[in-house]
Amino acid sequence: ALFQAGLAAVDAGEALRRHVHFEGGVLRAGGNAYSLGGGSTFVVGGGKAAAPMAAALEGLLGDRVSRGLVVVKDRHTVPTRKIEVREAGHPVPDARGEAAAREVLAIAQSAGSDDLLIVLLSGGASALLALPAGGVTLEEKRAVTNHLLRAGAPIQDLNSVRKHLSAIKGGRLAQAAAPARVLALILSDVVGDPLDVIASGPTAADPSTYDEALSLLSRYDPEGRLPRGPRAYLEAGAAGRHPETPKPGDRDLDGVQNFIVGSNRDALEAVEAAARVRGYEAWIRNGALEGEARDTAAVLAREVRDVSQGRPSGAEPLGFILGGETTVTVRGNGRGGRNTEFALAFALGIEGLPGAVGLFAGTDGTDGATDAAGAIVTGETAARARRLGVDPRAFLDENDSYSFFERAGGLLVTGPTMTNVMDLAIILLG
Repeated sequence: ALFQAGLAAVDAGEALRRHVHFEGGVLRAGGNAYSLGGGSTFVVGGGKAAAPMAAALEGLLGDRVSRGLVVVKDRHTVPTRKIEVREAGHPVPDARGEAAAREVLAIAQSAGSDDLLIVLLSGGASALLALPAGGVTLEEKRAVTNHLLRAGAPIQDLNSVRKHLSAIKGGRLAQAAAPARVLALILSDVVGDPLDVIASGPTAADPSTYDEALSLLSRYDPEGRLPRGPRAYLEAGAAGRHPETPKPGDRDLDGVQNFIVGSNRDALEAVEAAARVRGYEAWIRNGALEGEARDTAAVLAREVRDVSQGRPSGAEPLGFILGGETTVTVRGNGRGGRNTEFALAFALGIEGLPGAVGLFAGTDGTDGATDAAGAIVTGETAARARRLGVDPRAFLDENDSYSFFERAGGLLVTGPTMTNVMDLAIILLG
């Protein structure tokens, strides 16, 4: 119930409707006003929540939308009338995403000085709007993306590289639309809501450089096992043979407004309020959860154990609420994602602790390349698994957390939630 309360607070369509209004031919968002009486209004975008955002925008603007195209993950579509919704591969990009991203860029390039380009962005757009820079193939970019994901690269590092291998990220989409007005409506899936990192910042100035992207690629691929093309492209960019992404102060971005309509914090506050209504002494323990999933889970489990042991009998039940996005460095050959790995490590850390339960799940309804959002564990999870002949430590060592919960019980399967604001961790004591 608490998890669902968090999801309801970040419903993508409702988030857009809360912050964007249209009346008398004027669109208002984030304190800015856009008269739609003159030129055309184009809508483009991508992400796991882009379809409900598009439907909500259509409900506001109706026939004022001249043309639109958004790209979503498979099974993340909703009905729309004027804005076309296409499916593509995620988290590893595919040819469908490349073709759609090419059309998105063409729409942006077609916008004139009297036109408005509305860009709908949410988590997942980095992979869904995959348009490699000239000289880099989609297969090469797929290899880089997959390698960095398996290496546990945080989203900031991953996107610094992807921006410099892209014809559309790192502010290039907004640059292509200049001198048109650009309004980007963003559902954030990154800790701290940095505009240049969310969806790889297609409408935001990019402070990172080719040199930094090249350094990151070398750090995560020290033996040079990845295809040569991306590294050669970054080397050429660092040498000044490719134009840099637009930086802060670039005049091409003067007509751009980036506005965040929803974030993980909204979900955390809703969970906190719902827990208090149910009688829990609840608080947001951490809204910037990061780091290696199993290590962060172990630290959190020790804290929960300490708090539990210090509570007097008959004390009010407690609720710890956390949000963010951890990473997993894949060393084994199992199936799983950051939330099920976090849950498994946490289950080991609270083993034998009475009255403790934890839910760890992605707000988008997916955890890695699995059909689960995450998992629910208690102090009995590890012992129960052993009675079933399932060794939790062995499964954790093999990065096989999904298979563990599949056999031992505890998988949380929601299906696509049509939103995406990172992950939620909800821990209840007593």
